[in-house]
Amino acid sequence: MSDLLEDIIEKSGEQMRKAISHLEVEISKVRAGKATPQIVDGIFVEYYGNPTALQQVANVLVADARTLSIQPWEKNMLGPIEKAIMAANIGLTPQNDGTYIRLFLPPLTEERRKELVKRVYAEGETAKVAIRSIRRDNIEQIKKLQKDGLSEDIAKDGETRIQGITDKNILLVDQHCKDKEKEIMTI
Repeated sequence: MSDLLEDIIEKSGEQMRKAISHLEVEISKVRAGKATPQIVDGIFVEYYGNPTALQQVANVLVADARTLSIQPWEKNMLGPIEKAIMAANIGLTPQNDGTYIRLFLPPLTEERRKELVKRVYAEGETAKVAIRSIRRDNIEQIKKLQKDGLSEDIAKDGETRIQGITDKNILLVDQHCKDKEKEIMTI
């Protein structure tokens, strides 16, 4: 029985780490006025009839702090890449010079920065909901084990350990959000 309990506790920690990893990916996409290749993550280009990730058909480089440079492997991909960026609606207009596509990031206004911070905290809240849901599901599994003969003391101890893991991960979410807020609000 206690082996099953340990598996539940270990699994809950793993699932919560995945929720944190997902949060990290999502908030890395929120641009803080600095050019990063993550801005174009999730953009798919029509490549010989198949939707293909932009990074698989072009080289994405940071030219300077506010400019992304995209160099397609094949010249005939300039048009489709430009179209895909426009369709992705990332708030940037591609500049095509015949060899490269450049994305210029405008300086952020105070209002836009606050909007981005709200978005970061919304992502953080989504991660917290996911973590709490994982806690609830795993505590239910412990209660089922208790009905199947696990002692009440051991079950309570397991629930306390899961709550501890949950608290640590919620604090981690808050820290990620605060760090990203600081990055966004820094001019």
